[in-house]
Amino acid sequence: MSVIRIEDIAHVRYAAPDLAAMRAFLDDFGLRTFEDGGRLYGKGSDGRPFLHVTEPGEAKFLAVGFRAETVADLEKLAAHEGVAVDDLAEPGGGKIVRLTDPDGYTVEVVAGQAKDAAAPLPADQPFNTAAAKPRFRQPVRLDPAPAHVKRIGHAVLKVRDFRKSEKWYKDRFGFLTSDEVEAAKDVPLGAFMRCDRGDKPADHHTLFLAQLPGELGILHAAFEVANLDDLMLGHQHLKAKKREAAWGVGRHIMGSQVFDYWKDPFGNELEHWTDGDLFTAADPPQKMPMSALLAVQWGSPHPMFAGKLPPPPGLIAFVTALQLRVKRLFSRKPEESAA
Repeated sequence: MSVIRIEDIAHVRYAAPDLAAMRAFLDDFGLRTFEDGGRLYGKGSDGRPFLHVTEPGEAKFLAVGFRAETVADLEKLAAHEGVAVDDLAEPGGGKIVRLTDPDGYTVEVVAGQAKDAAAPLPADQPFNTAAAKPRFRQPVRLDPAPAHVKRIGHAVLKVRDFRKSEKWYKDRFGFLTSDEVEAAKDVPLGAFMRCDRGDKPADHHTLFLAQLPGELGILHAAFEVANLDDLMLGHQHLKAKKREAAWGVGRHIMGSQVFDYWKDPFGNELEHWTDGDLFTAADPPQKMPMSALLAVQWGSPHPMFAGKLPPPPGLIAFVTALQLRVKRLFSRKPEESAA
């Protein structure tokens, strides 16, 4: 049993030397931005006080935040970890517990934040297919605009030891594995993990832990937008603003979502997504090959596959070493394995 079960991701926190440049990007990305207490905040339409935080300083990732169901859960977590429950002196108020994970990442768990009424999103258009034609005498007319971000959906962190980090997050927060990614048979590279919400639907992943070579850090944070048209209008808007595209548009294999990745002025990768998988606690974990991680069901291949981006330093050697390790393991004689 985990100490608590979180209900969702709450926010991501960064530092940047130029808040004005970050604000301009986040506005183009579709977050509603404001400044408070010297920090820059981005919020969506779900009524949560903020989803994205930028503090002044050298450009870097600072923390990932998760949302507990109650302040009582925070108190239980704090007692287990031997830390304090503090007042959250940021928009929305509430309480916060700050932890440090095995790789030194700051993990902020919040509860009791004030929530505004949700803002309206662009309406879903009826969609004509070969099998059904619900849109009759209704032409589609879309207004150019940034995408409309509703909420934050997940974050992806690089870790040194996947099994160690997986245990740390599952023991404290109750994460469930949706898909475990293998570099070779029975050699895990990471996992897409979702919140345990019992019978209530949960996103395919709220956190992905990836044991990859190179420097630690966040690989990306993902934000849900209104629908496919909204995602494509957002893509068009960011392209017109000459923002740096990272990958997309396409449909992932694991999670199934339609995706579109962009980079902010400081190199952080942010994803627009829509139409992702939902599961309950009853759905069992699956194992998937590493080839499925960067492959697509349709759309733009990952820049590494398209020859536009070299593999991260050490990736090929890292995967080769893992594969050799497995090969040696399965080539041992029975007496050697027993020893």
